[in-house]
Amino acid sequence: MDETVINQGVQSISGMDKLVFHRGIAQGEALRAVAAGILAEAHRAIGPENTDAVAVHEFRKTMKRWRALLRLLTPFVDKEAEQLRIAARDLARELAGARDIRAALDALADLGADHASLSARSRATIKQRLEDLGARSESVSLTQALRTRIGAMLAQAEAAVGGWTLDKIGASEIAAGLTEGFRRARRAIPDDWSASSPEEIHTFRRRVVVHCYQMELAEPLWPKFGQFWVGEAQRLRERLGHHHDLEVLVQMTAPRRPLAPWRARLTPLIDARKDEHVAAASRLAGRLFAEKPKNFNSRILALWKHESKR
Repeated sequence: MDETVINQGVQSISGMDKLVFHRGIAQGEALRAVAAGILAEAHRAIGPENTDAVAVHEFRKTMKRWRALLRLLTPFVDKEAEQLRIAARDLARELAGARDIRAALDALADLGADHASLSARSRATIKQRLEDLGARSESVSLTQALRTRIGAMLAQAEAAVGGWTLDKIGASEIAAGLTEGFRRARRAIPDDWSASSPEEIHTFRRRVVVHCYQMELAEPLWPKFGQFWVGEAQRLRERLGHHHDLEVLVQMTAPRRPLAPWRARLTPLIDARKDEHVAAASRLAGRLFAEKPKNFNSRILALWKHESKR
């Protein structure tokens, strides 16, 4: 593999770093480089220089990016991609306890400070209780044994990437993969947002996350359009993420859970804020997924054709 391409892939930390559609780079080689870059970032995430809290956050984030890429590549590397995706998912889930505490803290911040039903003293007490729980959860979840298993999983993934045959991947195949991600997200849009369960909204959120990461690959086709699209997808993802964080906070107020004493005061605040996020998410989803998948696919191919003529 060309060393420049490898280096570009390794540097792809903030997205899948806009490699795939650049002229002069073979698509298979670019995808392989992106995969290598994601795995290198996962190694850095769990490195000794990071605290447990940072390591958990960065590793889970990197695994989302990795799984989004694997979904794109599943038609070309078949069962191996699916097995790698499931292994990454399961390891990330083992760290969910620490992430849930962080989500509850984020939700508490999202509620804001100007609510008469929750005094400054109550907010400070709740925050301290969650932070104490988070510190204990991180020390328990990210054990040396789990770090060793993560390292083994990453080594297996790196070996798999080295053996992938991606030479036949071209514009139509990548466009089809991006379209499938678009279609899966579009199908998960709640029919009635006001009556949707938290599980339905969370499913839609997970599919938007995959679509967002995959679309970062297409940004170079038309930078302004690509940046706008990914930006809209990210805003939708954030609204859905805030909704999910609030659901985690709700669970913390259940009987015999850490925040049960504040349930009566927190519930109306949480419900009102969730409604705000749902309303915003509904508008964003309506714009982002307005066109049919067939038209979306045609748009990607048209952008590719335009780029190839430059």
